Amino acid sequence: MQHIFRLFKRYGGYLNKCSIFIAINRFMQTASKKIINAWAMYDWANSTYNLVITTTFFPIYFTAVTKHAFGTEQVPLLGKRFINSSLYDYTLAAAYFIIALLYPILTSIADTRGNKKNFMRFFCYMGAIGCSALYFFRGDNIWVGIIAFMMAAAGYVGSLVFYNAFLPEIALPQDQDRVSARGFSFGYVGSVIMQLIGFVLVVLLADDPNYLGPRITFLLVGIWWAGFAQITFARVPETKRDTAANGNAFTTGFRAVKKVYGEVRNMPVLKRYLRGFFFYSMGVQTVMLAATLFGSKLLQLADTKLIITVVIIQLVAIPGAVCMSRLSNVFGNLKVLMGVIIFWILICIAAYFTAYYKMRGGNPEYLFYALSVAVGLVMGGIQSLSRSTYSKLMPETEDTASFFSYYDLTEKIAIVIGMFAFGYIEELTGNMQNSVLSLIVFFAVGFIWLFSALKKQQSLSG
Repeated sequence: MQHIFRLFKRYGGYLNKCSIFIAINRFMQTASKKIINAWAMYDWANSTYNLVITTTFFPIYFTAVTKHAFGTEQVPLLGKRFINSSLYDYTLAAAYFIIALLYPILTSIADTRGNKKNFMRFFCYMGAIGCSALYFFRGDNIWVGIIAFMMAAAGYVGSLVFYNAFLPEIALPQDQDRVSARGFSFGYVGSVIMQLIGFVLVVLLADDPNYLGPRITFLLVGIWWAGFAQITFARVPETKRDTAANGNAFTTGFRAVKKVYGEVRNMPVLKRYLRGFFFYSMGVQTVMLAATLFGSKLLQLADTKLIITVVIIQLVAIPGAVCMSRLSNVFGNLKVLMGVIIFWILICIAAYFTAYYKMRGGNPEYLFYALSVAVGLVMGGIQSLSRSTYSKLMPETEDTASFFSYYDLTEKIAIVIGMFAFGYIEELTGNMQNSVLSLIVFFAVGFIWLFSALKKQQSLSG
């Protein structure tokens, strides 16, 4: 289909609009609803990790059991002592860094052999096993928790690059915002269901000294992830490649990244967009990954209130993602992203003063609820719109996995820097409040680059 699209793009000037319209609709169509829903079901499957493990239960569990096991927030590891919340940040950053290094190799193999689905399966199962293995982490066996958590994180981000690479293969450019938003919406619904199951387990087993409530929840997340992913694996078609796999996988992989980098350098709008995406992703991803630690440790809110709050965030995020998709059709992707980044900056400022209000003896509970609703409105939308914007700006190519590898590599390195900076600033200053304020810098730089991309896009189209 992509070959046909290139022909029409090249010779479109010699065809009338009617013939182009008929030809495109005949030969290039967005996949059936069955395939679209099957693709989106992977979001339903793996988003339980993102919500239940990284956003809600595990950050609270990790800080609670390590403090209980060692009698202090200072956790011994490798001959040093770390603040437990900072150690959590460093562990997550390390997992993302490792998988980011592997991206070029894996996606190069996937592109040349047409086996994206096999790699997606591998990382899916690794992540699911990692989630379930957290059942055995009880605080004192710190290495079990770190290794299982890194497996879960690496499985999650590793499978996403192949999942994202299917988007331009199953949806036309004009449908990609809608299809991308559907994936995120499926993810929010599925993760909220698993979240509620976990909440019930935590409440029912609240008095258990072995923390069985969250531990069983971790076990169920792994089963949920691997189980529902079978729908995607069974129904989403694999794109076959005729290209033979040549050369060493390592050199071929990094050569592919270099090739994509070379193409991006010659695409002024895409180049500026990726720079903006890199910086604002540092802020967005860090907020989402550290929000529960902020509410639990800094604001000292009860665990049950935090869990309910996260459920509210997910529910608000569903209409938020759909609304942002529709706004992009009216105002354009870059303008909507710029507006959302300004909103994120206001959220960071509000979070800083919420923590300040707590330090002055106030009750920040309802302020935190308001912040959570605000985060939910823009959380899913900015992820969905960022993915579809990149899909629109990238050139027509069969090497979709390599291009999305570059996209995910950009995002994951941003997460590594963002999470490490967040944890390091807390250790350096002794206050997570300062870490929150520092995120504004990332958002501001991202906004400047998006503004530059918009101006360049307007100059090229004008």
